[in-house]
Amino acid sequence: MDITQYMAEVGQAARAAGRHIAAADTGVKNRALLAIATAIKASQEAILSANEKDLAAGRASGLEAALLDRLTISPATIDGMIEGLHQVAALADPVGAISDLNYRPSGIQVGRMRVPLGVVGIIYESRPNVTIEAASLCLKSGNAAILRGGSEAIHSNQALAACIRTGLAAAGLPENVVQVLETTDRAAVGELITMPEYVDVVVPRGGKGLIERIARDATVTVIKHLDGICHVYLDDEADTDKALAIAVNAKTQRYGTCNTMETLLVAESRAEELLPAIAEQLQEKGVELRGCPRTRQILMGAVEATDDDWATEYLAPILSIRVVAGLDEAMAHIAQFSSGHTESIVTENYSRGRRFLREVDSSSVMINASTRFADGFEYGLGAEIGISTDKIHARGPVGLEGLTSQKYIVLGDGHIRQ
Repeated sequence: MDITQYMAEVGQAARAAGRHIAAADTGVKNRALLAIATAIKASQEAILSANEKDLAAGRASGLEAALLDRLTISPATIDGMIEGLHQVAALADPVGAISDLNYRPSGIQVGRMRVPLGVVGIIYESRPNVTIEAASLCLKSGNAAILRGGSEAIHSNQALAACIRTGLAAAGLPENVVQVLETTDRAAVGELITMPEYVDVVVPRGGKGLIERIARDATVTVIKHLDGICHVYLDDEADTDKALAIAVNAKTQRYGTCNTMETLLVAESRAEELLPAIAEQLQEKGVELRGCPRTRQILMGAVEATDDDWATEYLAPILSIRVVAGLDEAMAHIAQFSSGHTESIVTENYSRGRRFLREVDSSSVMINASTRFADGFEYGLGAEIGISTDKIHARGPVGLEGLTSQKYIVLGDGHIRQ
């Protein structure tokens, strides 16, 4: 296969299909989503059989247990895909929504309308269910999609792609509205991220190495986040029970997610009171504690934290702890080491909480809540295509609205500029 020619053909087809889906009304898009769900249900055995081929190949090649787990499609996974499609169909359609419409002194009306981005390329690893999540969100937001899953999931992704094509056809939409690349050649990624004439934005979902490579090499706009170095700060005026519950949950509810707390900051005035109780629960769950000198005076089991620890996303049962003088030092630490993902303050002081919200520059900032809430579903977006820590139009969890932009519209009645 000539990858350059193949990707050019994919891009041309996506651009043409993008015009059709951008003009489709909500009813047509919803019919496609529900038809895809029906096709998945009817093709369950074929999907499971294709997935077993991928799993067998993964085992033969020595794929890690965690990756095999992410690769696995079960009947429950299929039920989740179907439910997700129904949920996206039930979401409000952002396309065409008009906001800020006002009369100007000249008599014209000026406002803004939400429009699709155009063609969205999504690059992801391991999890085949992302194929359906990405396709559904792009479809509902009026975008054409080019999906490049991991080579380890090629059979699973192609089985799901067949269901997507069936659903699109049932709704009278071009099958190229969603294209799942049929090649495992890595050169396809290099082509995809350097085709601005066909692709409007790329969303990488995967490990840090993949995202760094795409951010470095892409000539197409990228929506991304590299790290999730999230902080929780326990303020001088934190409620004891809230501090304990939030600190433990933010670290241990799940270890391998980008919204898991990696550094705990504690006000000096509360450190001796709060840290032993928090450490006891964390250590019961097998969490290794790495602390600053003051932390290690209070917690004899903590090991020394280095500068590298403050800048590390562990994605593991490891936590860095630093005792700080107060709010100013906590925010300075966050400004220096945060990846701009999610930060939370635990405090009963309204003014300090509001100041933390205003001055901490991350995509999600919280008061008295676990960082684990930084998620599209929890935010009411229904689903998300990923998290953005960039400062472009989409920041934080990227749902349907994040897959659109706005254009200015002007309503006149024969108005001319004097």
